[in-house]
Amino acid sequence: MQTYTVTATRLDSHGTRMTCKSAELLADTGPCGRQDAFNPAELLLAALAACMVKGIERVTPMLRFSLQGVEIRLRAERQDVPPRITQIDYEILVDTDEADHRLELLHQNVRKYGTISNTLAAAVPLEGVLRRAGVRATLAG
Repeated sequence: MQTYTVTATRLDSHGTRMTCKSAELLADTGPCGRQDAFNPAELLLAALAACMVKGIERVTPMLRFSLQGVEIRLRAERQDVPPRITQIDYEILVDTDEADHRLELLHQNVRKYGTISNTLAAAVPLEGVLRRAGVRATLAG
């Protein structure tokens, strides 16, 4: 069993410092928002994106999958009452010369073995595509 720890320290009415290991980031925790920090919903999406990239980094050597880059685009819908995320859509763009069936295999692995993606998919619809970079789609909505 793996355990994760993060410490959050309120700096003022606009921001909170998050720390873990030797890393830190500033979170937008004020009611008015701030442009220089991620708000909680954006942090959730950032965690999902990091999970997907980490999954790709983990499986590409095992699959002998060659790529030059990855970009992940995420979009979440939020309802007001009660406040919650109701849908997350993603697009994973992979810069690669691999065959289409290999792209699908990579996508299956990313979806199957991601800690954050599996956790979120159990709580909210999580839908998306993995495609070759240069073939862009617009996320729904």
